[in-house]
Amino acid sequence: MNRGYEIFAEFYDCLTENVEYKIRGKYFDSIIEKLCGRKKGVLLDLACGTGSLSEVFDDMGYDVIGVDNSVDMLTVAANKKMKRNIQYVCQDMRKLELYGNVDVTVCALDSLNHLDSIDDVRMVFDRVYKFTEPGGLFIFDMNTEYKHREILKNNTFVYDMEEVYCVWQNYCEDSRVTIYLDFFVPDENGMFERYSEEFNENAYPVENIKKEIEDAGFEVMGIYDDGGFEPVKEDTQRVIFAVRKPQ
Repeated sequence: MNRGYEIFAEFYDCLTENVEYKIRGKYFDSIIEKLCGRKKGVLLDLACGTGSLSEVFDDMGYDVIGVDNSVDMLTVAANKKMKRNIQYVCQDMRKLELYGNVDVTVCALDSLNHLDSIDDVRMVFDRVYKFTEPGGLFIFDMNTEYKHREILKNNTFVYDMEEVYCVWQNYCEDSRVTIYLDFFVPDENGMFERYSEEFNENAYPVENIKKEIEDAGFEVMGIYDDGGFEPVKEDTQRVIFAVRKPQ
């Protein structure tokens, strides 16, 4: 699992301008309401990145804790939060350690796909279970094998922006995608400096994730196609898992 994202963190927000965080936050909030979770309680935004989704939950009235393993991502998040009450903590989510329990944990935007193996995913499930209030919810999404093999696969994407020129190259083998990022950053003289980063994403069958979450002690409340409450289809690109810790 990549621990840095140094240059990626600097340009993460401009490269993800297409992510509608407010809509995504309202969607997760609707899942919490549907499953009768404790709205406006303590919410853990796991792998929070630069804090864009954390800020949406903060605006909704949740008491937000944002955890990420990248100091660079959290530095951007802290610089944005201004007078917000969000608490940001730098931790490896496989070794999550909190001072108390939370009512809801959200892990969004395929963050769990970045872990190295299914064993690492299970470690996260175990840690989240430990720090979830009885009856509390854990809602997370994961990219599917279909998305890796058919959408990301061996494709190249180019982002030509004022702040940066980024070439995003994928190499897919089975359900593992290796992502190569080349950033070309202009300086004051009109010259470009090149920076490179590399990381991997792994996808797993839905049934494998369901088994791991149940083995960790959670009850599966719903498995949805992203953005709604429809069942997963063959061409689903992102799956939403909504699970609860038993009372």
